[in-house]
Amino acid sequence: METAGGLVRAELIQKGKPDPAFCLRKGKLTELKELTERFKAKLIVFNQELSGTQTRNLEEELEIKVLDRTGIILDIFAQRAKTSEAKLQVELAQAQYILPKLSGSSFHLSRLGGGIGTRGPGETKLEYDRRRIRERISVLKKAMSRVKKERQEQRKKRKRSFLNAAIVGYTNAGKSTLFSRLTKKEVYADNLLFATLDPTTSKIRIEGIDVVLTDTVGFIQNLPTNLISAFSATLSEVSEADIILHIVDLANPNFREQIRAVEEILEELEASSSERITVFNKIDLVDKQISQHVRQGFSNSVAISSISGEGIEELIAQFNNLLANKHTNRPLLLKDKGNRSGYPSEV
Repeated sequence: METAGGLVRAELIQKGKPDPAFCLRKGKLTELKELTERFKAKLIVFNQELSGTQTRNLEEELEIKVLDRTGIILDIFAQRAKTSEAKLQVELAQAQYILPKLSGSSFHLSRLGGGIGTRGPGETKLEYDRRRIRERISVLKKAMSRVKKERQEQRKKRKRSFLNAAIVGYTNAGKSTLFSRLTKKEVYADNLLFATLDPTTSKIRIEGIDVVLTDTVGFIQNLPTNLISAFSATLSEVSEADIILHIVDLANPNFREQIRAVEEILEELEASSSERITVFNKIDLVDKQISQHVRQGFSNSVAISSISGEGIEELIAQFNNLLANKHTNRPLLLKDKGNRSGYPSEV
């Protein structure tokens, strides 16, 4: 919620079987209404998915705006979308999210008012009935298909002369900071969830081997399938990578759950079999014995601080070993002689 710009005034946890009409039992619904009135809340967020009927019932009963997990993620995405490609991806995800929730609901794909859940890069004042949303989804999918084709063409050109590596990890693990250190190029990084949505790509040379390195959007637990689908053009950079650097925030107490979440998404992207280095980041914030102990359960792992630079040399050494093996197995790989391939040093 803080990432979306909101202030959490109260939390409510429910155990046991919920009422399917409201996702809350009667007692908890009453308690939630009392909390809403006491704190004069303007928004309620559920950390799970809600159906259109449940959302409508809750809003009518509580007389307040209700968002579910996907809704709040999309709101954050809408704030982060800066490029035309990112805006296309967010708008497509919004449309796919809203469509099944339309039964009697008052959703709008692009609500441009102020406040959480009202942001979005889509068209303004659109009347969202099912027919028009489906038409919009069709247009957006065609646009994303063109983007995907362009990316595929770019990758084909790169593969003729370069190996490809991708940095992946749970959101806020330090991917962009590591990317900046490895490429010596400044990219936006902040202590925020989903600080960047667009992949950033740059060419680097390690021990005489040219590599195209891509920084990707952060992952999150239970990332909705429609979001993975909407960001397929961006995430395809991961599935096509020769080597994946999986960045883990070792300072986060839930880092093991985050590792599992990332691995599940990589499997869904059919990238789980790619060569991998598990990079335990932020060791400057934890006891060194912790990083040494954790690494024992992972092959091709390294502990670093992307801020201070500690461990970077070991990371580059491991990276180079994998690159050398990949390079040896690709006899047709061209040497970069004055960058004759026509591929720019930074894309």
